Formats: sequence, C-alpha cells, structure tokens
Amino acid sequence: MILERLGVLTDEVSPHLEEALRWASEQGLTHVEVRVVNGRNVAEMTDEEIKEIRRQVEQRGLFVSAIASPLFKCALDPARRVASGDTFGQKEETVEAHFHKLDRVIAIAKLLGTSRIRIFSFWREEQPALYEGEIAAHLRKAAEIALEAGVELLLENEPACNGGYAEEVAAIVRRVDSPALRGLWDPGNEAYGGCESYPAGYASMKSVLSHVHLKDAYLDVDGRARCVPLGSGNVPVIAQLKALLADGYEGLFTIETHYVPTGGSKKMGTQMTLDALRVLLSEV
Repeated sequence: MILERLGVLTDEVSPHLEEALRWASEQGLTHVEVRVVNGRNVAEMTDEEIKEIRRQVEQRGLFVSAIASPLFKCALDPARRVASGDTFGQKEETVEAHFHKLDRVIAIAKLLGTSRIRIFSFWREEQPALYEGEIAAHLRKAAEIALEAGVELLLENEPACNGGYAEEVAAIVRRVDSPALRGLWDPGNEAYGGCESYPAGYASMKSVLSHVHLKDAYLDVDGRARCVPLGSGNVPVIAQLKALLADGYEGLFTIETHYVPTGGSKKMGTQMTLDALRVLLSEV
C-alpha cells in the first residue's frame, strides 16, 4: 500500500534527470518531486525546459507529485541575525523576491501537471515566538495567492526555519487557516533537529499534514546530526508508518534520504534507504 504511493526527489538519486528517472522507474516507484535538475534549481528554468522535464517523467510512466521549491527560505529581516541552511542553488533574496518567485513556481507547477509546492517559514530567528504574527501574515498572503491559483502549499518542518518542528508547523498552519496551506511531515527532520519524531512530533502534525517525506537521522556523540538509511536512526519508522495507515493517511510518500555512504554516491545512499524501507514494510 505504501509502495504504491512511493516516490523520490530526483536529485537524491542523481543530478542528471535521465539517470534519476530511469532508476525510479526500475525500482517501481510511481512519482517524483523535482528540486534541482541537471544542476539547476527548477524555479530558474524556462517553460520549454519544464515541458521537457514533464515529457521525460511521463515517458517513464511516472508523474510529478510536487515541486520541492526553496520558497521562503529567506530572512524576514536581513538586518537580524538568523539561522541559514541549504537553498539548493538559490541565492539569498528578500521576502518580496520570494513572493515574485512564488508566482513563477505556481506557473511551473501547472506546466508539470502538479498542484503541490513545498515551502518554508523563513530562516529561524533567535526567538521565533516574537515573530509568529509576521510569519503567519506572510504565509497567509502566500496561501491566498495559492488558493486563487488552485495550488496547495506544503509547509515542511525544517530545523533551520521558524517552523522548525512539528508543533511549530502545526501552529502556523492553524493560524493561517487556509485550505491552500497544509503541513509536509518529515519525521527525519524532527530527529535531525534532536526532537522526538514519533509519537510526539506526529501527534502535533497529524491533523494538518498532507504529504510525507521519508528520511532517518540521529545525533552523534558530539551532537552533530547525521542522516542514515531508514531504520538506522532515531525515527521509529515502523511505528510511524503504522500510525499513518491507522489514521487514514491517503497521501503520498517521498524518499528524501540526504544519506551518502562513505566513498559512495547519492544513488547508492537512496538505494540503501529504499532497500531498508522494503524490509521495514514487511513488518508493517
């Protein structure tokens, strides 16, 4: 049941789209999310390039489930000290620039045949609670734009952002209160940030989530976060998947492992994660 809804971010397999799609098809996956394609962020591509991506995806019998965009990975106020993280090839820009980018990414989503766009909640402030109203106001505006365009924004728990953890993302989604903004639950990100993904994180997130990313992670003895294949970290994968099914989750699952074995490649790490998931699913 889960395997029938399983996909992968293409650049977690290879920076080369053709190689990633071939692997996804060979593994029996059903969908892909796009983020960086052939070394470029999808948000920077032309209409013709986007149409070619869709052609290649559908030629392999797959579909694009979402755009894994870097939208709103930016500072609310560049004058304040904030956290930072991976922007996947995008330069640091203002909030206003990200709203312009939102319009473009919506157009790209429609060209790719998807209505789902992953977003974030701005680089994490030293005291995020002080800016809850400002964060919600910006994301409410984004949700209004998305609703009018007929697309859904998926707010991911990302430790480098203000909605870093399940409880925070759920609070933002409820405060915005729009059908165009839902949660993207990544239990691995919760573990990566040193928090309990299940049952605590999931308990906060389950009523607002609309999409699930799959990764696993743990903190080493020095407190540094490490990504690992599913079942090797601090995410109780079997219990989490069982809970999702028991609670009637009908959405998709996407592998986003972030794991590269020593001396190996992204594809090797993602293959190890998929192989581990198949073993775990035999217990689910």
